[in-house]
Formats: sequence, structure tokens, C-alpha cells
Amino acid sequence: MTDARSAEFVNAVIKAYDVRGVVGTQIDPEFVRDIGASFARLMRAEGAQRVVIGHDMRDSSPALSAAFAEGVLDNGLDAVHIGLASTDQLYFASGSLNCPGAMFTASHNPARYNGIKLCRAGARPVGQDTGLDVIKKEVIEGVSAVDAPREARGNATELDLLADYATYLRGLVTLDDLRPLTIAVDAGNGMGGHTVPEVLGTLANVRIVPLYFELDGTFPNHEANPLDPANLVDLQALVRESGADIGLAFDGDADRCFVVDEHGDPVSPSAVTALVAERELAKEPGAVVIHNLITSHAVPELVGELGGTPVRTRVGHSFIKQEMAATGAVFGGEHSAHYYFRDFWGADSGMLAALHVLAALGEKDRPMSELMASYAKYAASGEINSTVEDAKGSTLAVVSAFEKRTISVDRLDGVTVQLADDAWFNLRASNTEPLLRLNVEARSPEEVDALVTEILSIVRS
Repeated sequence: MTDARSAEFVNAVIKAYDVRGVVGTQIDPEFVRDIGASFARLMRAEGAQRVVIGHDMRDSSPALSAAFAEGVLDNGLDAVHIGLASTDQLYFASGSLNCPGAMFTASHNPARYNGIKLCRAGARPVGQDTGLDVIKKEVIEGVSAVDAPREARGNATELDLLADYATYLRGLVTLDDLRPLTIAVDAGNGMGGHTVPEVLGTLANVRIVPLYFELDGTFPNHEANPLDPANLVDLQALVRESGADIGLAFDGDADRCFVVDEHGDPVSPSAVTALVAERELAKEPGAVVIHNLITSHAVPELVGELGGTPVRTRVGHSFIKQEMAATGAVFGGEHSAHYYFRDFWGADSGMLAALHVLAALGEKDRPMSELMASYAKYAASGEINSTVEDAKGSTLAVVSAFEKRTISVDRLDGVTVQLADDAWFNLRASNTEPLLRLNVEARSPEEVDALVTEILSIVRS
């Protein structure tokens, strides 16, 4: 019997959507073994017979994934190890093998962190209300990690699915007639260094200029978080120096992809969402496309103009995936550069989004900046975080200050205030930190800057 752990400790590590914490003090083999045992019991009750397990390049990942597998095996399910993998490669394994999965990664977090992303068969998400609360309860109560007779112990096998994953993705996008392209790719010493050569390296007429492809979980060059502009600087310089047609940057577990144009200027993930939505709607006119509420309004406007049905959701992959399943949406996008595809079991794949962008660029004899210009209809602030003691009070103060200029307010996720001339802003409190997150969009950068200044003067006063 494993000793019971405090609710405070477990709640800090088993979060709303995944498991994540500091290795040694929060995440250790015994802890993840118990999570594996509980997850196996949960999946066994739903009829599963095996769990597929992958891990990223962090030093702690192999041992932690092995400990998790012990919990799975002791509870009567087989463990299928796919070894080094990107998160979307694990989703491919879960979908193609039709079994639950566990991916060991802390995504873009620093080296001292690790964690687990869990999914059901078909890459369906496991979140707080769909299983993590059950696992959390068992781990807190100290339920024995062995809940099955030893003779019912599962079997462990190894399976290399990298080539199958690459073949499957390339089969979803027409790439036969690409013009010659030079692509600068920053893998950030993360799993993009594992998947990019297999997926993109075999494309005809494509030359890859690699940056930081060496797998290194200490992230010696920069954090594997392209959402922070500071981590795009090296890629931007490489694009300019190499004369590349486009630059791609992947985060640590390579499930998100960020794009820069031939000048090294960042391309908004909302613009990428619009481009991919247009391509998917061309294949299936009238389909549903999901977008979260901080995505540019250019996305639902374009989807509507093309005859599709835009559906707006809260921020977060679990909400997107729920709506993907509920609506049968063909595609979904978030401003954080997560892109979801019905053809990929409703899961997110930055690599598949990259293939769509490359196909669109390679089909036309025009530079990336011109290709994306039509999708960048508005200016945006990006997400700006402020540390606040009273998020609710600060939000109410901002809403009150803008009351006379407000056209509408909704509270789907935080507050979204619609102003005149297509301007709007969203304020959302973090679920885990004393932060208030601001996103602003307007017709011009000057309008955006003015709104940001005004709002932050209230929030940070």
C-alpha cells in the first residue's frame, strides 16, 4: 500500500488537463507508477487492453515512463513502448492502435520539469472531469498500485511508429507539385529534431536548414517555447542569413508549430488558422471550424464568407477537442499555435499544420509575406500577463471604465468586451497563477497600443 499523499501536493501536480511538476520534488518514479496504476484501472474498466507510452528527450523521461509502465503492467494491461516521440506522434499511436496513451513531456517548460499527457483510445483527451479527478482521488488516498493478481500482469513490447506517423501525415496533404523551397527549422533541441527529418526531410524540392536539432532536454540554446518572441530570434536570423522561404519553430514536445516569413517576421497563429481553415473548407464546403475566443475575428469572418460554420470556444485544448467531437468539425485552431484536425482523430498536430502551410506556399509563386497578408486583417497585442492580487476586482474595474464605449460583453472565458470599429479585448484570470491575461485586437497597431496602455494602467494600478 502506497502512503497517502496530501491533497495539496497532488492537486499541485495533477492539473486540469495533464500532470506536470518539478522532477525529484513533485515528480518521481513512485508517484508516476501510482498514476500509471490508476490510469490502467480506469482504462481497463472502459474495456482497454493496452496502453501506448511515449516520451520526450528530457533526461528524466525514460525512467519516469518505465515506472508508469510498471503501474500499467501490474494492473493487467499491456504496455506498448514507442520510445522517443513528439506528443502528436503519441496521438497518432493512440489513434492508429485504438488504445489509450501516455506521453511523458513537460512541453515548453524548463528542464527541471516533467509531466504526463494522457488520452483515451483514438487520442480522446483525459481531463479533470473525464478521468484525472478519479486518478487524483486514488493517488491522494494511497490506493495500492497493484490491483490485479500477478498472473494477470500485462506484457511489455516495443514498437517504432515514426515512419508510419510521417507517412500518415504526408498522406493528408497534397505535396506533389511544390516549387523548390528552402525551410529554416528551429527544433529548440526538442522533439522536432526527431520528427522533422522523417516528415519533411523526404519531401521533393524541399531543402531544410536545421537549427538546434540535437535532442537535449537541458535546452542549452534557448527555451523550447516559441510563443515567447525571445525564443524566435535565432530562427529569424537564420531565415535572413540563409535566404529561406519560410521558418518553422517547434516547442519542446513538437505539438505546436510557429511560422516566420521570408523576412523573419512572425506570422500570427490566427493567420495560420485562417489559411488552414480555407484549405479544409475547400475539401469539405460548409464544414464546422472551431476557434477559441482570443483568436482573431478574421478567422470566423473568413469561415463564414467561405460558407463554413465558425464555432467559438473557451481557451484550452480540452474545450477545443470536446467541440471537435460534438460538432464533427473538420478543423480547429488556437492563437497559441495548437491546430486540431478531424483527420487526426480530432487531436492537435503542429506538424500537420506546417504541411498545410508548406503546401499553400509551394503551390503559388509568391513569397510567404504576401501569401499571409490576406489572412492578417487586424492588429493584435498577443497575450500580456499581469501579476495581480485581485483578478476579479481588476477585471470589474476595466469593464466599468469602458462601459460607455462598450457594444457588448460576454463571459464565456473571463470577459470579452466588444468596442466600436472592430476593436475588442479579453481579460482572463489564470487558473494556476495570480495572473490576469490580456488580449487586444483592433484595426491598427496604434489602436492596439492605445488600448493596451489604457487597460494596463487600470490593471496594474
